[in-house]
Amino acid sequence: MSGRAQLMWDEAVTGYDFGPGHPMDPVRLALTMRLVEAFGLHRGPLEVVAAKPAGDSTLGLVHRADYIEAVRRASADPASADLDYGLGTEDDPAFPRMHEASALIAGQSVGAAEAVWRGEASHAVNFAGGLHHAMPGGASGFCVYNDAALAVARLLELGAERVAYVDVDVHHGDGVQAAFWEDPRVLTISLHEHPQTLFPQTGWPEETGGEGAAGSAVNVALPAGTGDAGWLRAFHAVVPELLAAFRPQALVTQHGADTHFEDPLAHLAVSLDAQRAVAESCHALAHEHAEGRWVALGGGGYAVVEVVPRSWTHLAAIAGHRPIDPTSRVPEEWRHEVFRRTRQLAPQRMTDGRTPQWRDFAEGGYDPADRLDQAVLATRRAVFPAHGLLP
Repeated sequence: MSGRAQLMWDEAVTGYDFGPGHPMDPVRLALTMRLVEAFGLHRGPLEVVAAKPAGDSTLGLVHRADYIEAVRRASADPASADLDYGLGTEDDPAFPRMHEASALIAGQSVGAAEAVWRGEASHAVNFAGGLHHAMPGGASGFCVYNDAALAVARLLELGAERVAYVDVDVHHGDGVQAAFWEDPRVLTISLHEHPQTLFPQTGWPEETGGEGAAGSAVNVALPAGTGDAGWLRAFHAVVPELLAAFRPQALVTQHGADTHFEDPLAHLAVSLDAQRAVAESCHALAHEHAEGRWVALGGGGYAVVEVVPRSWTHLAAIAGHRPIDPTSRVPEEWRHEVFRRTRQLAPQRMTDGRTPQWRDFAEGGYDPADRLDQAVLATRRAVFPAHGLLP
């Protein structure tokens, strides 16, 4: 397999724009790419590649034909958006060329999956992707087409027998879980804020997969306020053991940056440094359990200057095998670009100044009075036996 890494990018993905005031501001994508370029990652460690938009047959791997047609109609005439398909809502307002922009983002994730499976690259990143809420028949949660599910579906179509999907966005990866609910070939793992306190109000530990696929869905519902130590403790208490048992042939990960303590739409308290640590762990797990085949996606993240570009630039650098020292100063030209575009001051360094540490669940013991440990144990009890593991 090639040791090269690809960064999937087409400037036109910034056309995925729900309009002024919407949290999903496409400037976060443009600023991430400019920061990648400012660090020179596009010259050597990463091959920048633009894939074609996903066509109807590809979109149909996950989405119903009537929904694709509804998106196309709303794209041509936003006033005609059909609420029955989740279009024209406050979360998912219709906009001109919505189908084209959404299909382009989906195409980048599908292209990433193809490159990794065919050995054209060992790792591939699409930080414009990770739109994990879209359902087979409807838009949801700022997501029109579910590129994450489409990447998994294309891997299966190409011959993969087992694909693991790990989602560390603050919101439950409900659309991907739904797409493969009854498919034992796909293991979906989602770590997210507890559904009692955050959209989409799903992702309970008892959601473990449909008929014939027991244990294929894994949900870790984290208490609001969980910070670095708890988040990393939960990740390492669940993900590595399950991947070792499942033996995936490819790993798809979703790295929503909205777990951050500065994100305006959620209630976790994770630092940039912990997000970087999880990206490094995903990289290592891909090499350990999936022969290095790793597709890494973006996702949520609404602190569009302070957090998202730095988090996803770290992700891209890790995939390119040239990780950025967290203490590095942010390039001055990028800080000028941030001010030019947003009139906001950019962060100075590639760190929040944290050194994330956590207690290992297996070695550190279980505290029955700790809400985080309760959440972890609930998940382990719900799904570990299905994989032959002890809770």
